[in-house]
Amino acid sequence: MSRDEIDPEITALAFEAALKELETIVGRLERGDVPLEESIQLYSRGDALRRHCDKLLKSAEAKVERIQLAEDGSASGTAPLDVD
Repeated sequence: MSRDEIDPEITALAFEAALKELETIVGRLERGDVPLEESIQLYSRGDALRRHCDKLLKSAEAKVERIQLAEDGSASGTAPLDVD
């Protein structure tokens, strides 16, 4: 599997589950008590989880819209949210 591909097990995770697992991995790595080989595996999985979370967040941002107001202050429609 290339670096850009995400394990199907990870892509099946909801954002909250992926983020929770990522936080657990970060905590274990920060403690520094994980053997080197396991650290490498955890780092790799953590990177995949991070990319998955990022993809889900970008997808959610694309769905968010901002409300456009008419001159009288009433809602006149919606437009894509500018996230830049």
